[in-house]
Amino acid sequence: MASITSREQLKEYCLRRLGAPVIEINVDEDQIEDRIDDAFQFYREYHYDAVEKVYLKHLITETDLTNLYIPIPDAVVGVERVLPFSQKSTGINIFDIRYQILINDLYSLMSTDLIYYTQVRQQLELINQTLVGVKPVRFNRHMNRLYIDMDWAADVDVGSNIVVEAWRILDPDTYTDVYNDMFLKRYATALIKRQWGTNMKKFDGVQLPGGVVLNGGKIYDEAEDELLKIETEIQARFELPVDFFTG
Repeated sequence: MASITSREQLKEYCLRRLGAPVIEINVDEDQIEDRIDDAFQFYREYHYDAVEKVYLKHLITETDLTNLYIPIPDAVVGVERVLPFSQKSTGINIFDIRYQILINDLYSLMSTDLIYYTQVRQQLELINQTLVGVKPVRFNRHMNRLYIDMDWAADVDVGSNIVVEAWRILDPDTYTDVYNDMFLKRYATALIKRQWGTNMKKFDGVQLPGGVVLNGGKIYDEAEDELLKIETEIQARFELPVDFFTG
């Protein structure tokens, strides 16, 4: 069949891979949905293809100044930093060192030593990091709040913008290729297989007409081995560094 582009197609693929419709898969519809949700949760936790880097702009309001935090969308799983912003002002003014360098040293690109300019900018950046530093942030995705450790009353005005560098979950309904990810399909199938084995384990040893003996425990054990293999592979090859972002 063509590439999987929906949740329903993913569910049908997993069941076919387990043997349906030739074999009856003894798993309830709600159990299948739960296992696919579990597969997505693991996929988003450990596979870098499940998230994207974004820059989110937030307009400061009176409520933010009162709360001392800004709200973050639920789809955001991690925050790296808040981009630098001018305190109580925007843009470059005549008292800004960057403005003075531009007007005094860069009057002609043909006569300007770019090596010297680069060194000066690096020195200014070092001074800024030493004396000013980067505003620390605290974020927990279960709270959906970004705390910025600064003097809110002195550093920002109502109506100013803050830009946050963050990681956001890819929406599979927008980027439907997510449903066709190789590891997601394998993991969802193995989870449903384990659920099938769990459902059938209590019938171990029961003999059906024709001499067939049920063995749900074997199905369960096979699924556990498959899950362990997939989880190890994803964490080893596709997991982002543990300190890659905050949250």
